[in-house]
Amino acid sequence: MKALVVYDTVFGNTKQVALAIASAFGDNPDALAVSVTEADSTCLDDIDLLVVGSPTRGFKPTEAIARFLRDLPERCLEGTTAAAFDTRISAEDIRAGVLRFIVKSGGYAAPHISRGLSDRGARVIAAPEGFIVTASGGPLRSGECDRAADWARGLTDKVTS
Repeated sequence: MKALVVYDTVFGNTKQVALAIASAFGDNPDALAVSVTEADSTCLDDIDLLVVGSPTRGFKPTEAIARFLRDLPERCLEGTTAAAFDTRISAEDIRAGVLRFIVKSGGYAAPHISRGLSDRGARVIAAPEGFIVTASGGPLRSGECDRAADWARGLTDKVTS
């Protein structure tokens, strides 16, 4: 299976998750994680699975991920399976009630990414997933990279079935 994980990162947390996802595809030379700065539509040729991730910044993905999705040619992901993830602070971990309400109302990056993938013709095979950071700069909550790898193995099952 040819899989590509495209990610952006601000503090390195999303990169860690992207690498855990790519590594879950095993010793497969056709499974890569690349920064959005290295990705363009030519890297999407003949892939079986595209996974896109971003930190949540202002309730949405980074501008680089939004631009990557926006700049893809219309319907270029027809026939491609895809999934989206983000890194985020859990609303339950936010002590200030007003801020917790704003986060719950504003949302996270992964649903935006998922819609962008779908708008370009991808068949999104999983609900958008969030991986938890303990503070805005991180680190990731203990066990999140393992959870990301488990999530990725579940995606593989959906692609191959």
